[in-house]
Amino acid sequence: MRKFILFLLPILIIGLSSCSNPSKGQKGVAIGGTSGALIGQAIGRNTEATLIGAAVGTVLGYIVGNEMDKYDRQQLNQAYEYGPSGQSTTWQNPDNRNTYQVVPQPAYTQPQQPQTPCRRAEILATIDGKTEKTYTTACRNSVGQWELQN
Repeated sequence: MRKFILFLLPILIIGLSSCSNPSKGQKGVAIGGTSGALIGQAIGRNTEATLIGAAVGTVLGYIVGNEMDKYDRQQLNQAYEYGPSGQSTTWQNPDNRNTYQVVPQPAYTQPQQPQTPCRRAEILATIDGKTEKTYTTACRNSVGQWELQN
C-alpha cells in the first residue's frame, strides 16, 4: 500500500500543481491517473496492475480533458477546408459559449509527403473567459479530413 501511495502522489502533484488554475488536460491527467491506478489495484491486486491502470488512466484522462467538442472540431475542419488564407473564421460553441477565431495560412506540401496538403493556422480561443493564442498545423488524412499534427 505504501508503494501505491508513493506512486499516486507524483501524478496528483504533476496534474494539479503546474499552475494555480489547471487546464482540463491537467485535471484529466490527475483524475484519470488516480482512477486508473485504483481500478488497476482493485482488479490485479499488485503493483504491476496498479502501474498499468495508472498509465492507461493518465492517457485517457488527458485525451478526454483536451478534446474539443464535436461541434468545434467540425468548425475547425471547415476553417481549414474553406477558410481563405489570412482571413479569420470565427464561431461560438452554442453549448459551452467558448469562442474560436482561426486564421489559416496557404496550403503547402511537405517533401516527404508531396501528395498531402497541410495548412498552418493561428487559433485564438476564449474558454471560460480566458483567451489563449496557439499555432497549429493540420494535414489532410487518407479520408480527406484535416488532422492536427503534433
